[in-house]
Amino acid sequence: MRSTAFFALAVPLALPLALAAVPAEAKRLDETARTVVMTAFQPEWDALLPAVRNAREHKVNGLTFVTGRLEGKPVVLMQSGVSMVNAAMNTQLVLDRFKVKRIVFSGIAGGVDPTLSIGDVIVAQDWAQYLEVSFARKTDKGWAPPEPVDPEAPGNWGMMFPRGVRVGNAGEATRRHYTLPVDAGLVEIARRITPKVTLKRCIGGEGQAPDSSRCLAQEPKIVVGGTGVSASVFADNAEFRQYLQQAWNARVLDMESAAVTQVAYANAVPAIVFRSLSDLAGGDSGENQMNTFMALASVNSAEVVRAFVAALPD
Repeated sequence: MRSTAFFALAVPLALPLALAAVPAEAKRLDETARTVVMTAFQPEWDALLPAVRNAREHKVNGLTFVTGRLEGKPVVLMQSGVSMVNAAMNTQLVLDRFKVKRIVFSGIAGGVDPTLSIGDVIVAQDWAQYLEVSFARKTDKGWAPPEPVDPEAPGNWGMMFPRGVRVGNAGEATRRHYTLPVDAGLVEIARRITPKVTLKRCIGGEGQAPDSSRCLAQEPKIVVGGTGVSASVFADNAEFRQYLQQAWNARVLDMESAAVTQVAYANAVPAIVFRSLSDLAGGDSGENQMNTFMALASVNSAEVVRAFVAALPD
């Protein structure tokens, strides 16, 4: 009798606790169809926030989302957070909480293509996750990967053998991808507006004249096309940079864009990424330049993004 009574008492008590543990369905914070303007971290956000009109803050999971109008278009400005997991998690979060028409990423990156320079803005046509790899075992006969190597995979770097990612969406069956494209229509808009944008060669502190120590040696340019690569790595290695350029035909690397592109693809939401080079990922003759040119690169990317958003259809 005691065990039966205990069970009868425990079930009513446990049921509300179990129900409380089930998360409520995510509620939209805003019903206006908006363009997500995404950044990764503070300098990129700072380059865009002052341009948002009628700004209104929304807080979710410790993140700040700002709705308003950028260049006359309805937007929600956000930070994804640095690195691939943060970027994927928070891309899905904004898609769940807002009515998203498209995603436009603005940020800094490391240059991989040796024809590019710090300050240049790159609009890649597709993105790859270069650390989706198998680590091979070293044997007397060379590297022995733990699974068959796909003949379509990019080449290995030592023990690291690319294996791609398997993903699909409502319109396409799940399959292995080594690169995922951004939206072709958005790329065409980028091609159309880029000749009209002037990038900065120097940048000064707030309210100050440009600091000559933070001026570029050449006028920066905008390049549309090619492949970008991403991983949760701050890469600053000349040999690895050369590998990425040769094996992946990469022009630029960063820590978020391929994750954002994958989540956008899985949700069938158009996306495009603008990245301005803050450093050369190990290709410089001296030390890494990110801390010197991070603010300038953030502003250059933001300038192109503002022109792009202004050109978007209503």
